[in-house]
Amino acid sequence: MKKTTMIMLAIVTLSSCNALKNTVEASSDLSKLGGTWELNYISGPRIAFNGLYPGQKPQMVFNLSDKRISGNSSCNSFSGKLLADDSSINFNEPLVTTKMACPGEGEAVFFETLKKVNKYTITGDTTLNFMMGDIAIMRFRKIQ
Repeated sequence: MKKTTMIMLAIVTLSSCNALKNTVEASSDLSKLGGTWELNYISGPRIAFNGLYPGQKPQMVFNLSDKRISGNSSCNSFSGKLLADDSSINFNEPLVTTKMACPGEGEAVFFETLKKVNKYTITGDTTLNFMMGDIAIMRFRKIQ
């Protein structure tokens, strides 16, 4: 009986350590999200990436202390609430945008793809992947 209790205690202790480790690792992604990121890949369009964004690539700025996002869609500026936790993020809340006329389809593709995002991962502190389920649909590199 005593042996069984000790084994159970060891299992619970190890499980608790693993749960704590996973929480710490996951929450570190949210802290890494802060800063300025530049888009370098977007899935879906049949137009080459450089054809969608010939002049300026879209950028996103994550302000964690204010829980805000802002950026540029390659043409218009935008801002809004940051809705993210350790691994999930969404852009379903309306964003405030400027309304300049934009050539091409790049801006529309950018905003339509953002609406599909529900997760994110950060690898190597310099690559941000926006995911739809388990599929990376946008990729950014950190520039600040």
